[in-house]
Amino acid sequence: MATFLVRLDDRELEALRDAAEAQGRSMNDLAREGLRAVSSQAAREEKVRALARRVMSEDAGLLKRLGEA
Repeated sequence: MATFLVRLDDRELEALRDAAEAQGRSMNDLAREGLRAVSSQAAREEKVRALARRVMSEDAGLLKRLGEA
């Protein structure tokens, strides 16, 4: 497992510390969970964009007719 240094301002550190304490988890666990959530969300957003491009390409004629109606 690699080590990665993250610089937090005082408010961010306090919020992370408070959340970890409230959940009975380590700050490291919460930070890693946050990174996974951001990564997962970005992947979902890219998938939605790709699907939208596919629909727009495959159904361009239909979309044009609907826009003209």
